Amino acid sequence: MENFNQIFSLIAEEDGFTLDPMILESGVINIIGLIVIILSVAKDGLGEMLRERNETISQNVKDAENRLNEAEKRLNDAQKQLNQANVVISKIKSDTLKTKKLMLEADANEAKNDLKFRFERGMLVFKSKERQIFYEIKEQITSLVMTRTVSRVKETFTQEKPTAKLINNTIRTLELPS
Repeated sequence: MENFNQIFSLIAEEDGFTLDPMILESGVINIIGLIVIILSVAKDGLGEMLRERNETISQNVKDAENRLNEAEKRLNDAQKQLNQANVVISKIKSDTLKTKKLMLEADANEAKNDLKFRFERGMLVFKSKERQIFYEIKEQITSLVMTRTVSRVKETFTQEKPTAKLINNTIRTLELPS
């Protein structure tokens, strides 16, 4: 601690950093010596630990590379499956669209046939009603003509003068030489 304080006091007193000329007092040789002793004693054990650590790290890197390769392979397989699924989905969509079109055409044809049947049935009913109305009008006209004819005949035969005049005119027309 005293050395530590000395360093700061030297820095504070001078404008720069200076080394203590008393190397043995500063403890640098002691620290270097301690490091050399530790390295020479622990050299075998430390080297073995470093080799084991190196092998472990190398094995971990290889395992990581294997897992990466396996993950890439699974990714490629998944992408192939996705592409196949997309092909199947587009096929299903296409088939669904075709089926919808066919169903709509079938519904349209069914509606067309139903309308045609209803129209034909309506036309038959219309023609039947038309004939019925025609016959009713014909009967009314016939009845009206008959009624008027009967009333004119009655008028004609109830008056003698016009009847005699009519008969005479008819005879004269027949007597004229041609």
